[in-house]
Amino acid sequence: MSSRSIHGSDASLEASSALSEPRERCASLSQEMGLHDVLEALPEAVYTTDANGLITFYNSAAASLWGVSPSIGESVYCGALALYWPDGTPLPHDQCPMAIALKEQRPVRGLEALAQRPDGTRIRYLAYPSPIFNACGELIGAVNMLVNFTDQAVADDAAQTHNAIVESSDDAIIAKDLNGTIINWNGGAQRLFGYSAEEAIGRPVAMLIPLDRPDEEPDILQRIRRGERIEHYETIRRRKDGSLVEISLSVSPIRNRQGRVIGAAKIARDITERRQAEAQKNLLIREMDHRVKNLFALANSVVSLSARSASTPDKLATAVSSRLTALAKAHALTLSHGLSSEQPTTLHTLIQTIIAPYAAGEDNAQSRAVVSGPDISIAGNAVTSFALLLHEFATNAAKYGALSSAEGHLEILCSTNGELFTIEWNERGGPLIDGEPTSVGFGTVLAKATVRGQLCGEISRDWKREGLSIKFVFAASSVSAQTGV
Repeated sequence: MSSRSIHGSDASLEASSALSEPRERCASLSQEMGLHDVLEALPEAVYTTDANGLITFYNSAAASLWGVSPSIGESVYCGALALYWPDGTPLPHDQCPMAIALKEQRPVRGLEALAQRPDGTRIRYLAYPSPIFNACGELIGAVNMLVNFTDQAVADDAAQTHNAIVESSDDAIIAKDLNGTIINWNGGAQRLFGYSAEEAIGRPVAMLIPLDRPDEEPDILQRIRRGERIEHYETIRRRKDGSLVEISLSVSPIRNRQGRVIGAAKIARDITERRQAEAQKNLLIREMDHRVKNLFALANSVVSLSARSASTPDKLATAVSSRLTALAKAHALTLSHGLSSEQPTTLHTLIQTIIAPYAAGEDNAQSRAVVSGPDISIAGNAVTSFALLLHEFATNAAKYGALSSAEGHLEILCSTNGELFTIEWNERGGPLIDGEPTSVGFGTVLAKATVRGQLCGEISRDWKREGLSIKFVFAASSVSAQTGV
């Protein structure tokens, strides 16, 4: 035999020896690592029973799930102290998934149940028991794996609750990704903006932004990417029908499990009614302020007018008292009647009541207003509207116009033209007028709001040099038809 053959044979023996060593080590390791060691290392709960259901082994994960370490060879079918079906109905041990697998000698896959721990908490799990047979086909026991999905079930329940809350919210709740694409749209958003979820999801949220606000959405997205929150940002959005709505907007970043911002959640609330209420409140405050100031001015005018005609202090006191009393009666007409049972008044009577505080003569008996033309009945809330309007005219006349001088007087002409009723208020004998005022006072605004908004009419003013002329027209039926609230 050649030297090469000998050397080649030696090399083969060495290679064979090198390959056999790992196999031997694996076989030795396999002998050292028994089946119980493998089952103990598994992260899920695993246990075995004999053919009668007596527990023969359980790993640490099983003891952790049950909250107790059962006695080997004594506990039957399951190591938990008590079992329940998912709906909370008690589940006897001899009817549990492991019992079914042994009695029916078949695997049971994914049957859900609850295991109660000694502290009373219940763990939701899925059972996967399988019977074990020997070489002759005889049942010798079973193995069961319990998958704890309590955390997932709680998360699912929380998610369902969260979804129900979001969907039932009156506010619009919208989710979008970092590109501004809508990914979630609740019922409140549909009610506020008019788009259904099918129409909105997948479209850019910029469809809600008015054309005059192109930079608003990019700025919001930039702040969200930085992880900022936007609280109660008041802005305007556009509905599906093109109309605009005032909203209060709150935006929060949406983060994934790693904490990275992946989108944004928006809550939009319609603040139209709130804005209207605020405007109404401010109007009422301004009106109150205006009327209080007018009352002081009127009281001053009454004293000044009475002083011009009174010859003694007693007569002055009598005149002032009489006029202030008449002024109080006129002011009372500007208050709502509510459920009052008072009879409707007439326009002429109302005018004379409003003008009474400025009567001429020492006995305050001579009216300074001449009213001509047809009269009209005024009912319910219309009395308040007319009293406010005429009170405003008389107040201005007493402060700046005909009623501010002893010689001044009013000529009030009423006329009809079909369904329309016209009142012309003409001031004469007062200070000469240089021209129309350069600014519009609150009284003028209030008068226009009363005529147009409450009487559905129109009003105009003519600043003649000899005195102011006011003309307003309204539908007679709208006045007589109004009743108390």
